[in-house]
Amino acid sequence: MADFQSIAQQFTQYYYSTFDENRSSLAALYVRQFPIPPQPPEPRREMTISNSIKLPDKAEEADENMAYKQRDQSMLTFESASVQGTSGIVQKLVDLPFQKVQHQISTLDAQPSSAEGGIIVMVTGALKVDEEERPMNYTQVFQLLPDGAGSYFVFNDIFKLIYG
Repeated sequence: MADFQSIAQQFTQYYYSTFDENRSSLAALYVRQFPIPPQPPEPRREMTISNSIKLPDKAEEADENMAYKQRDQSMLTFESASVQGTSGIVQKLVDLPFQKVQHQISTLDAQPSSAEGGIIVMVTGALKVDEEERPMNYTQVFQLLPDGAGSYFVFNDIFKLIYG
């Protein structure tokens, strides 16, 4: 089993630095990719026209450059508003009413969450937005699942500001 604590630390460092620099770049973290096994090539068939010209039969061909099939099932709940799917999640994050943000992690706890190798990560911290001098406290929980290609994707993400 991979070191779940180390994976959680690497993930949160990457997530928050990417969030702080370019939120739209987080899209890849919310998409599960399944490897598509290579298919043997179909034998070429020939059609005869007028018994003198032979043309290859152009059957529908798959894109050979596509190595993964994507499933878009991730969910984000941000301050009690939920969205599902990568495009909705990224749109929600990009539309947040601030331009600059800086996350400061205070605590990070992680546990294995499934027999398949999932990891649940809980983060507490403070964030500064735009020119605000007082940081706001937050908590965020991620459920990371293996993506089938040796990495992880965010299946669930719950973010909440802590007031008071």
